[in-house]
Amino acid sequence: MEVNLIQNTKSIAYQSFFDAALSKLHTEQRYRIFTDIERKVGEFPKALWHTPNGIEEIVIWCSNDYLGMGQHADIIRALTDAAEKYGAGAGGTRNISGNSHSIVTLENELADLHNKEAALVFTSGYVSNQTGISTIARLIPDCVILSDASNHNSMIEGVRQSGCEKVIFRHNDLEHLEELLRKYAERPKMIVFESVYSMDGDVSPIHAICDLAEKYAALTYIDEVHAVGMYGNRGGGIADREDAMERLDIIEGTLGKAFGVMGGYIAGNRNLIDAVRSFAPGFIFTTALSPALAEAAVASIRHLKNSSEERNRQQAQVKKARQLLRTAGIPVMDTETHIIPVMIGDAESCKAASERLLHKHHIYIQPINYPTVPKGTERLRITPSPFHTDHMIKQLVDSLTEVWEYLGLKFEAGRKSA
Repeated sequence: MEVNLIQNTKSIAYQSFFDAALSKLHTEQRYRIFTDIERKVGEFPKALWHTPNGIEEIVIWCSNDYLGMGQHADIIRALTDAAEKYGAGAGGTRNISGNSHSIVTLENELADLHNKEAALVFTSGYVSNQTGISTIARLIPDCVILSDASNHNSMIEGVRQSGCEKVIFRHNDLEHLEELLRKYAERPKMIVFESVYSMDGDVSPIHAICDLAEKYAALTYIDEVHAVGMYGNRGGGIADREDAMERLDIIEGTLGKAFGVMGGYIAGNRNLIDAVRSFAPGFIFTTALSPALAEAAVASIRHLKNSSEERNRQQAQVKKARQLLRTAGIPVMDTETHIIPVMIGDAESCKAASERLLHKHHIYIQPINYPTVPKGTERLRITPSPFHTDHMIKQLVDSLTEVWEYLGLKFEAGRKSA
């Protein structure tokens, strides 16, 4: 009997399941191709592209290293000095292998950045959302989570894994949010939302959401991943810029974008953070961030707390790029942030535009398609940095114009000829 069962199991064509899944992605033009590149310290945003025919130089226009801090000399020095002093790895989990003093220092810096009592570091921004949201909600009896419809997948997974009741409010729709809050007025609840939404580049009404949270006794959990380091006098994010940090209960962020390193975190009051530290599987059972990465992050945070030069230069280049793209008739979505989405609306055309930019113009911009964005809203996502020169911006605009003409894509009305 056992032999027959084994034979029957071996007869299942497992490989066909994976082949079918991949074939579907190819058919829908959603198969993702990873470009083999090497970043060049001192030459960001330039990189080396490893092709089957050799190595070519390209310019990256879609990096989330928004300020180029990943190549900053002080950050690299902090990382290498720490690696030589402490070694390459953390040695295991913080519960078993010891609580690295470098991470303790990092958490103190993050708490100070956000004017909170404490912070807790995770291995990525994804994990900090997934683990933070699920753990906090599970610790609140009968909790209801109210989640913005445009929240990142990491937040959606955190909500799902909490096992709590969830309701989705329309993106940045305060009337709909209040309608739902009123419905659950007598229950514990948490509003989960972002400050900067990375695909549309729009901003949430933080103070208005906090007003509703106070009115209906709800906790607030904000994701500042695409804003920390970028906004505010000290780089604390949109909440820093809007003087709203003290109104928010939990602030989540990343060390892997504007700070140029790796890792994620949450910040809040001491007992809440301690509860997550004590109960979160995603924290307890995973290897800690290495001391070298922690020291590099500390150096980056301290630098951006005291320097607005990178932020100011970046905002100037974003403004130039957006204006020139609009003048050329490239369909740029209207945003107030550093993210410039260029709408295409078709997966095949989006992929073709990305490929032509790379192969003909040596410009790297990844296509953004479903499930990252809804079908029919496929786009290119451009993120100018302080290191994109005026000449690079002109090359980008000229290249996109050629691609639009070659593929027959629609220009905006009022386009001005070069």
